[in-house]
Amino acid sequence: MVIKATETSEPRRWVVGITGASGAIYGVTLCRQLLAAGFHVHLVISDAGWRVLKEELGWNASHRLDCLDKAFDSAPAEGRMTYHPLNDIGASIASGSFRCEGMAIVPCSMGSLSAIASGASTNLLTRAADVMLKEGRPLLIVPRETPLHAIHLENMLKLARLGVRIIPAMPAFYNGPQSLDDIVNFIVGKTMDNMGIVHQLYKRWGQPNE
Repeated sequence: MVIKATETSEPRRWVVGITGASGAIYGVTLCRQLLAAGFHVHLVISDAGWRVLKEELGWNASHRLDCLDKAFDSAPAEGRMTYHPLNDIGASIASGSFRCEGMAIVPCSMGSLSAIASGASTNLLTRAADVMLKEGRPLLIVPRETPLHAIHLENMLKLARLGVRIIPAMPAFYNGPQSLDDIVNFIVGKTMDNMGIVHQLYKRWGQPNE
């Protein structure tokens, strides 16, 4: 399922970034949903993101491609994944000529958010986000931090004014979550709503019980 970074002519592409904020399961679940929907996922993970994947999900960051294979092998064959190393600044997703639907950073640390807000393309993840901004493509950020101080809020406001969708990892309870999966699926579902992708991950307000 996971292949090394190569060019592809497939049109339905989303770039997904996973950074070092708590909540790595959000990014992993989003990737699985995109694969199931038939998208080609271009994945980039920060070094801190790999650390969180190890701490929260037990991934062995020393064998990264093996981890990705195990995590996404069960995904339906409709979608494909390309993994891009963080320091491969010459990867396809670093160029504005690379065509895709947009990028979602799930979860997004305050450090990565700050770099994006300041235009500091110090690695492939922040460069790909910068490309989305300069090309006018959708950029979605799922920040995960609490409490938030003024600099965090100012950076979010700056990006929101540029058209970035800020989707805080704040679960709702009107849908009666019964498990951790229900809470994760709500956040991923709200992200996919903003990506314009149809899903059935959570019960919407006013939707009758089945």
